[in-house]
Amino acid sequence: MTYKQELESFHNGTNCKAYEFFGCHELSTGVFAFRVWAPHAQKVSLVGSFNGMDDTADLMHLLPDGESFEAVREAHFGDTYAFCIHTYDGRKLIKADPYAFYSDLPDSHLSKVWRLPESRKKPQKKAETCAPVNIFEVSLTSWKRHRDNSYYTYSELEKELVPYVKNMGYTHVEFMPVTEYPFDGSWGYQVTGYFSVTSRMGTPEQFKSLIDAFHNSDIKVILDWVPAHFPKDEWGLYEFDGQPLYECPLWDRMEHYGWGTRKFDFGRAEVDSFLLSSAIFFLDVYEADGLRVDAVASMLYLDYDKPNGFWTPNKFGDNRNLEAIDFIKKFNTTIKSAYPSAVTVAEESTAFRGVTEKIENGGLGFDYKWNMGWMNDVLFYCRQDPYFRNYHHNKITFSLVYAFSENYILPLSHDEVVHVKGSIVNKMWGEYDDKFAGERALLGFMYAHPGKKLNFMGYEIAQFSEWDYRKGIEYFLKKFEKHRRMTAFVKFLNFFYLENNPLYEIECGWDGFEWLSVDDRERNIVAFSRYSKDGQSITAIINFSGVDLSGYRLGINEGEYKLVLNTDGKRFGGAGRRVKRKYKTKLVSSHGKEFSICVDVPRLTCLYLKKL
Repeated sequence: MTYKQELESFHNGTNCKAYEFFGCHELSTGVFAFRVWAPHAQKVSLVGSFNGMDDTADLMHLLPDGESFEAVREAHFGDTYAFCIHTYDGRKLIKADPYAFYSDLPDSHLSKVWRLPESRKKPQKKAETCAPVNIFEVSLTSWKRHRDNSYYTYSELEKELVPYVKNMGYTHVEFMPVTEYPFDGSWGYQVTGYFSVTSRMGTPEQFKSLIDAFHNSDIKVILDWVPAHFPKDEWGLYEFDGQPLYECPLWDRMEHYGWGTRKFDFGRAEVDSFLLSSAIFFLDVYEADGLRVDAVASMLYLDYDKPNGFWTPNKFGDNRNLEAIDFIKKFNTTIKSAYPSAVTVAEESTAFRGVTEKIENGGLGFDYKWNMGWMNDVLFYCRQDPYFRNYHHNKITFSLVYAFSENYILPLSHDEVVHVKGSIVNKMWGEYDDKFAGERALLGFMYAHPGKKLNFMGYEIAQFSEWDYRKGIEYFLKKFEKHRRMTAFVKFLNFFYLENNPLYEIECGWDGFEWLSVDDRERNIVAFSRYSKDGQSITAIINFSGVDLSGYRLGINEGEYKLVLNTDGKRFGGAGRRVKRKYKTKLVSSHGKEFSICVDVPRLTCLYLKKL
């Protein structure tokens, strides 16, 4: 496109590849064009290692739109640079390039002259919701650390993380934010480089190689993306040209007070172009397979995390952020148009309707939504003493009231293993052995429950410590039998999930699910069957109580059944209580069924039965 076309589409909010124009681009060998949008600036100069950071050496000229600036000069790959914004009130603001492909962090806050890695354009197919999705959520900076506590590089992660994820049987890996961020304690959720993968672990080429390695192992990669807000670092997007630019200028929409950050101005076309381009960038250049959109609830509501009197209703008099809702629809439409096989996932914690409904049907257009209600309910339940669990039985059954209202992912995410919440195994009730049994039963319940799966690193070894972003996961624990056997259990469960389509094929309707025992609160037991399109079934029976159940009569469809999973098995670290291997129904009614079987279910145990 010509300059005029590039700028027109940018100002219309339709330029989803603005990174091909703005930022730093090589025009010929050793000659680069630097471009930036700064409509409130009096003038802008280019500063960098190539001119001694002299703000008088390279004054940028104004482009035809009257809002953007350009400088063309010689430079070398690896040079650092920034833009010096001269404001009308006499200030000089040194700003990192919003479109930089690489940053100089942690050495400085400057951007780097860099070229993008080559990408291979893959054939695009429509995303399928009937496929298995089992996600391993990872913080790349804290999956493993060296003995001196330094980060693993992207190249080292390629050698170790990729085979680990493949060997464990996951279908997807999800990276917590890799877009550049200054403060490790934000876990990447306070982004300063929306086109720059963090330099903490290596170069853009090495990051691209990591993603390619996952693809070569048939593992899909989802990236955590943060369009809701950005930090107030003075060298970042914050009041970029001396006034609110990327943030909303309205008093009640500018600030996210709870997080100390600024909110994007979704009503501004240029901001739409910026954010859409960031999303497309990671699908286009790095060939990611999807994006998990962080903090969607904070985008949808004007009163999110605000008391009365600190927000203004929309034109309809309610609390919906209409501009943000329009942006989300635009985002999903753009992604699906350009990359039909890419998945978009909403981290959305409210009852907002239609998050995964098609846009033409009035929805937001996401492929999946995190089921935060399920997560909170089951973890609350698992903390309770089994003696009192009968009072909270609805916590493990209520999710089926709404399970088919959206396309859900069931998350046991990083948010649940920090801030004194305890690790997954340490949330479980009881003594040492009980906690391991409780986690195995929970995971058995999770994998059989409708919805795709996501688990955060460390759960698979039953790490007792909470996740600490400052150090790696405690994989040395696998030297101990209980932890080693938990890993063996998770691996078995992952592959069992992959190999049994009743557990994933029909996720969005009652054709794929049937309650068998839903209200037996006194014995803390639930049982249900999952079905595939061709009629195969897996029946899950979970005893959440603290006592063994002998001869439990369960109504079930007529036929013969084989025990295919017992979480109490010794090979998984359980007590190995004896459980019958095969069952044949008898003409004895129970649970509303004409036929039934009698099952012994050990305490804190999940059984899977497969119909023969």
